[in-house]
Amino acid sequence: MSDDRSARWQSDLALIADAAQQAGRVALSYFNQSPEVWWKNEGRSPVSAADFAANETLEKILRAARPTYGWMSEETEDSAARLASDTVFIIDPIDGTRAFLGGQNLWCVSAAVVHRGRPVAGVLYAPALEELFEAVEGGTALKNGEPIAVSASGPGTVSRFAIAEDVLKSFPAPFREGIERVKHVPSLAYRIAMVADGRLEGTFVKPNSHDWDLAAADLILERAGGQLTGLDGKPVIYNRAAVSHGALCGAAAPRLAEFLEGLASIRSS
Repeated sequence: MSDDRSARWQSDLALIADAAQQAGRVALSYFNQSPEVWWKNEGRSPVSAADFAANETLEKILRAARPTYGWMSEETEDSAARLASDTVFIIDPIDGTRAFLGGQNLWCVSAAVVHRGRPVAGVLYAPALEELFEAVEGGTALKNGEPIAVSASGPGTVSRFAIAEDVLKSFPAPFREGIERVKHVPSLAYRIAMVADGRLEGTFVKPNSHDWDLAAADLILERAGGQLTGLDGKPVIYNRAAVSHGALCGAAAPRLAEFLEGLASIRSS
């Protein structure tokens, strides 16, 4: 990677880290304050005044600072104009809105810079937990300024794995017996970060996750020594016309092949 490119992404990382923390403080001011709530996706998904306020903060800061970058956010109406941009911001102002509205601490602001389909700078800020995850292309993943790394547990050991109970039941016994299923983590981005900092060996991601759920966490996991892939082992590509994805697996790199083999029944069904 050239020095110019490295400096550019490092500058972008500083920008999105500052913006995510500002937006997180805005969201936190609504936390446990019963913000107004609306329903989207035919009544399946809540969105609150806090989501919109955090999104406004992020958009104001980031688009002013990088007017040539494309923009994708869960809470901004999508525009095909982003497809013409090599570099885009991909934003989720509150990942884990249901948890946020339920008074749970497991929610975060997700902000990423994606260049030609892959994240090059990513931040997750969980203000209620006072946790900031950061990563930049070619760099080391950090949590509150300290390096993090995936679990060092070896293949064949019992694995802390985030997966829905009904999904796990559908797998053959040998796979199930090697899994210690963790309870539901309401923020997908934060769940992937838990793989990055070694609290989990892996996670299954059901179909229909979106770019904004994944992009920042994907890079953080990669720079911590893990991978987020489709069940075919291929990396996730962002800023396509379609923003949703099929089933995925995030894992410590030494364990990925083992988990993908275990998940093969989903891929073939």
